[in-house]
Amino acid sequence: MNYRHAFHAGGFADVIKHIVLVRILTHLQEKPAAFRVIDTHAGAGIYDLSGEEARRSGEWLTGIARLMQTRFSESAQPLVGPYLDIVRAFNQKAELAAYPGSPLIARAMLRPQDRLTACEIEPGARKRLIDALRRDAQARVVDLDGWTALPAFVPPNERRGLVLIDPPFEAKDEFERMADGFAAAFAKWPTGGYLLWYPVKSRRASDTLARYVAEVAERAKPAGKCLRLEFSVAPQEAGGPLVSTGLLMVNPPWKLAAELRTILPELEKPLGQGGAGRFRLETPKP
Repeated sequence: MNYRHAFHAGGFADVIKHIVLVRILTHLQEKPAAFRVIDTHAGAGIYDLSGEEARRSGEWLTGIARLMQTRFSESAQPLVGPYLDIVRAFNQKAELAAYPGSPLIARAMLRPQDRLTACEIEPGARKRLIDALRRDAQARVVDLDGWTALPAFVPPNERRGLVLIDPPFEAKDEFERMADGFAAAFAKWPTGGYLLWYPVKSRRASDTLARYVAEVAERAKPAGKCLRLEFSVAPQEAGGPLVSTGLLMVNPPWKLAAELRTILPELEKPLGQGGAGRFRLETPKP
């Protein structure tokens, strides 16, 4: 599949991924020691929702636009609110005109002692990301392929942090490259946090990746923990658009699973297309 992010910015997959990203970084903030965020496939940083790609797909209309109008329960609002506040900060008043990508969301979560390394090799996207982060002493944009950068940049000097692996899935072997890239990085930094995003188009490919990542984590000393989340907004149709998104979280904060069980049921109705969505949250078995 070809996952050009400008078409999908602010869609349901972004919403799920970025809520989880913000929750993980919130927990990293709880300790005073510095942390590093490494974004291996960072993208352009900010996306114009009135641009041609976003208008053509309209995915943000059934994603972030719906979520901004959703009334959450007293238990879910404090968990989702920080993410929505970041999105609002990139927009004027109540109008939704722009959507921040992962590097800008991560940057918004950094304290003065924290750092961001964002990798992007596509020239146009890299230039826009540099413009968005210009003169930012805490963020570095690197012209390097994410799969090369992944084992090269771990462990970071901070020794705490999160690696976000979110490739465009343009290559046929992207699942295999993700598995190998994660294993190489995890071997060098088994105590780091990892967030792997994948599109759920093939059940076999998704299950194989989850089993492999869980096996790699379990073999570490001490053993790493793994959490798997998949969220579907509609039944999958052969040759149809992406309707299911997946995340693998390695060494997640211990409170994260409980938080997601509070958040996810309240996302099923607003993000569902032609009916309520559905999610699965589990500990994958090797």
